[in-house]
Amino acid sequence: MSALTMERKTLTTSVFFAAVVLFVSCVRQGECQTSPPPPTPCSTYKNCDTCVPHAKCLWCFTTNNCTEYPVSWLLPPASVCKLSQARWGVCWLNFEALIITMAVLGGTILVSITVCCCCCCCCKKRRSRPDRDEERFARRREEIKQRAEERKVERMARHDEIRRKYGLLGDSDHPYSKFENE
Repeated sequence: MSALTMERKTLTTSVFFAAVVLFVSCVRQGECQTSPPPPTPCSTYKNCDTCVPHAKCLWCFTTNNCTEYPVSWLLPPASVCKLSQARWGVCWLNFEALIITMAVLGGTILVSITVCCCCCCCCKKRRSRPDRDEERFARRREEIKQRAEERKVERMARHDEIRRKYGLLGDSDHPYSKFENE
């Protein structure tokens, strides 16, 4: 009987929790369905400081007005405002200087990437060169060791010949032959 009571409590708790989740989700859906306020037109801004923080707006010092940035053009045409008099993003930097600065930064980044890529290619080639150099040096060392061994054998042969000539080289059959001659 206690197991049945526990199941009922668990079921009641689950149903209550599901109802709360459903209620919260319905309230949240109602909040999501509200429409955003209409965007403020750029012409309402009367000075540069209030105009340029909005990415869609462009301030022109020639006409002292805030206009919509012509999105269809990458650069605003001269009919809208001269580049030296246009401000976008910040008031202290004219559009012409902004474009030049961005071009220099972009070019610097592209040159840096190109140099890095070239350096990586050169480093790979350099890594393969030491292997060839190491093989060449190892072959040279082997040749030098072989020549040294050959000279050693020749030197030992000459020394043995001189020992035989002067009787210093005894019979290898008889280890005490050196003492018999005395």
